[in-house]
Amino acid sequence: MNTKVTGNLAMSFSKVCSGLNQNALRYLQPTWMDAVSGVFLRLVFAGASFWLIGLFTKKTAHGSWPKITWKDRLALLCMGMFLVYGYMLGLLLALTYSTPVSSSLIICTEPVWVLLMAAWFFHRPITRGKVLGIALGMAGCLVCILTQKSDDIATNPLLGNLCGLGGAIFYSIYLVASKGLLRKMDNITFNKWLFTGGAIAATAGVAIHGLYAPVLGQGLFSGPMLALLFVLVFPSTVSYLLVAVGIRDLPSTVVAIYGYVILIVSMAASYALGQDRFSWEQAVAVALIVLSVYLVEIADSGASGKGSAKPGANKRKPA
Repeated sequence: MNTKVTGNLAMSFSKVCSGLNQNALRYLQPTWMDAVSGVFLRLVFAGASFWLIGLFTKKTAHGSWPKITWKDRLALLCMGMFLVYGYMLGLLLALTYSTPVSSSLIICTEPVWVLLMAAWFFHRPITRGKVLGIALGMAGCLVCILTQKSDDIATNPLLGNLCGLGGAIFYSIYLVASKGLLRKMDNITFNKWLFTGGAIAATAGVAIHGLYAPVLGQGLFSGPMLALLFVLVFPSTVSYLLVAVGIRDLPSTVVAIYGYVILIVSMAASYALGQDRFSWEQAVAVALIVLSVYLVEIADSGASGKGSAKPGANKRKPA
């Protein structure tokens, strides 16, 4: 199958899982677990899963790849400790204090942050279209962050949305930083070292904060435990395997734009489950952010086309 098709299929399924993840985590928090404990459970489970999968795929997975260096292992550990842990903690704190729709809206700004980081690290030009897209994206973020009021559903939306924004920025750095590493190793090796770093940070967080997870005392087929198992197996493990495929086969900005799938799935589930209420301010934020990402993508693809049209021109570095 064409690698572009594979990458898009992988990202589609991954982000459907991520959209439902927002609603499952909102259901679990804060009654059945707090944010620090939730991140700990996700990262430790996923890290252990990737090492276990690696035992069964070791012979087939590493055959066509060069041996991973300790420098690469250290890079992955650091990415897990800071970027993946920071993203997940920001997401769970956002869902604790705000709503799944607001959190998904913030995640949709990831292409804007990826673009800024690509410009900073890889010296990609910032055109007028990109500047307009960035401005609209930031405006959409501000509308979402500043207009949402506290109520029985969102206890502290300002704090929650700011935490979500921080998480989105961490995830965008992860998308840009992981591109080169995924060209040097297989997905299982990448993820097991990445999530080992995340698990180390999460264990330190629990050691300082303490573990609060009453969900672990529930029956296997209870609602809270089934929600937790879904979160651990699909968004925390399967989804990251699929995201690694997308990062390897697609441009970073295309990977980031799949945040729209999270928004669509999360909005549908949130309104159906009563986890959010429609507001015109939210609708304005959606329109601004969607237009923002559209302008960013059009400007970025236009710049790519111009760059490739010149014979002998230097190739752009991948984001």
